Amino acid sequence: MIGIESVSKAFGARDGSQVVALQDVSLAFDRNEFVCLVGPSGCGKSTLLRLVAGLVEPSAGRVTIEGAAVDGPRADTGIVFQSPTLLPWASILDNVLFPARMMNVCTPDAVRRAHALLDLVGLAEFAGRHPRELSGGMQQRAGIARALVHQPDILLMDEPFGALDALTREELTLELLRIWSDQPKTILFVTHSIPEAVLLADRVVVLSPRPGRVADVVKVGLPRPRSFAMEAHDEFQRCAGRIRSLIFGDRATAA
Repeated sequence: MIGIESVSKAFGARDGSQVVALQDVSLAFDRNEFVCLVGPSGCGKSTLLRLVAGLVEPSAGRVTIEGAAVDGPRADTGIVFQSPTLLPWASILDNVLFPARMMNVCTPDAVRRAHALLDLVGLAEFAGRHPRELSGGMQQRAGIARALVHQPDILLMDEPFGALDALTREELTLELLRIWSDQPKTILFVTHSIPEAVLLADRVVVLSPRPGRVADVVKVGLPRPRSFAMEAHDEFQRCAGRIRSLIFGDRATAA
């Protein structure tokens, strides 16, 4: 469904030099596949996500969705950032409906869908509240509902749980698995957490230090549905160990 073909991305620095974030990256993702992107800080994970979203253009190569080149933001793509970036003056319902309004598709069906999504993420009773009245985890739930309201085929998630406390993060990880099971779609999920990546993904793409290249793609053979109890599973430990060795090298097994 998503093709990344020999993609490189460089950004101009203030001194006039070029900083290469990604170099010669080629990947392909199937419809309804859940893929996590991991790697050291600055390796280009978020840049890769923004290339798929059409928010930035590649310096070389191309990104395609169902064979068509991505040359800007698309209606079939939803995005969830680390910060929920909700409109502080709008109700939670209006925040969820914001993409539909921007696309001029805020129909009665869209309103019904927004209410259904708020129910799906456990926020039905907070539809009339404002963001300041919700916890960080609840705001991020609203952000996920907002990304789904226009029924995208692709969901791009850039460290969506990174700013949350550990318990809320685990709760939303399981919530995301449930939502994906109820409403399958292609998900690309950036994370710094190796256990989170293994628990969520069908495959984990490991990027090298900048300039980011594909170090390996680790297939996760855990059965679904999944839970945190699977962290003791041999396959979980195999995948996590492989990813750590790719990122940390000999340091992954050092005492």
